[in-house]
Parts: sequence; structure tokens; C-alpha cells
Amino acid sequence: MTTLSLGPSPARRDALARRIRLLVAVTIAYNVIEAAVALTAGTMASSSALIGFGLDSVIEVSSAAAVAWQFSAREHAVRESRERTALRIISVSFFALAAYVAVDAVRTLAGTGEAEPSPLGIVIAALSLAVMPFLSAAQRRAGREIGSASAVADSKQTLLCTYLSAVLLVGLLLNATLGWTWADPVAALAIAGLAVKEGRKAWQGKGCCAPTAHGQACANSPDQ
Repeated sequence: MTTLSLGPSPARRDALARRIRLLVAVTIAYNVIEAAVALTAGTMASSSALIGFGLDSVIEVSSAAAVAWQFSAREHAVRESRERTALRIISVSFFALAAYVAVDAVRTLAGTGEAEPSPLGIVIAALSLAVMPFLSAAQRRAGREIGSASAVADSKQTLLCTYLSAVLLVGLLLNATLGWTWADPVAALAIAGLAVKEGRKAWQGKGCCAPTAHGQACANSPDQ
């Protein structure tokens, strides 16, 4: 006879909640540093891509802060009641990111100014490309196990930062070595489209979750 699993035990949920709080705190701290470095480097090099990357970090902080607020509650019922509000904040963060990246990419393609090479920008982009995938994967696993769509959505915001880091790094390297100023904004437009898609999913409350204590399961497909 098969027994229906109702999700993690209360003790396991508390452990997962602590893990998510820690991961979110690390994500916020890193993004604050990332924003300061990227905005400084972008201003020095007149790089709209770097400045956009720095503003993306600020947006990510708002998304992570929403999850931190949700999981600051010790009681599981309170955390569940805050889920929808956290998802709304994360969704708006995705849309804000998509809007800024798209506008910035179009302005860059229109030739509003040429950026100078930025070694500091290359360093912060490479560092983010190395750090963000691990933070995203760890939070996504914890979010799926505890059944939190907001934690999963925020992990995708972090994953999107990984894509932006790769786009930024390639753009900065091509600009520094070959003078190809168009490479970064073209790829950034694709990232903006992905951000809109993830923002819609967050607004609708779609995420990859484990069964909840009430026996309700979310979709759990590899592409979510």
C-alpha cells in the first residue's frame, strides 16, 4: 500500500526555512557589493551595460528582501500567508528588470555613446558568473522541498543574474578586444524576454514545489 507524502516534517521545514534565510542573506550582501562595484565601474567607463548590471543588482535585492521578509516568520502558517505578497514583489522585480534591460539595450544599439574597456567590470562579471549559479541552485532545491513558490521564483531571479553576468562578460570582452559594441545589447534583449516570462509565472504563482502540508502539490518539471 502506497502512503501519500504530505511534505517535509515540521522540523525539516524549520531547517529548510533557516537555510533559505541564510542563502537570501548571502544573496543580498553579495548584490549590494556587486551593485556598488558595477555602478562605480560603469560610471568610470561610461558603460550603460555595467550601469544596467548594477541596477539589476539593486532590483535583485528587493526580490531577495521579499523572501527574507516571508521567511522571517518562525511559524509555517505565517510564512504561507506571506507567500502571495512575496510573489507579487518578485514578479514586479522581474518586470522592472526586463524593462530596464530592454530600454538600455535599445539605447546602446541606437548608438548613444561608446563605452571604454573596463577591467574592473570584467572582474565583477566573472565573479558573479562563478558565484550566482551556486546560490541559485541551493535556494531552488530548498524552495522546492519546502514547497515555496516565492523561494523558487527568487532563485530564478538569481539565475537570471547569472545569464546577465555571462552576457555582460562577453560584451565587455568583445568590446575590449574587438570593439564589438553591439554584442552585449543584442543578447540582453533575449534576457529581457526571459525576465518577462519568469515574471508572469511568479505573478501567477507558478513554481516548482514539493507537496505542502495540506497535500497540494505543484508542478515539478525540469524546465520550471
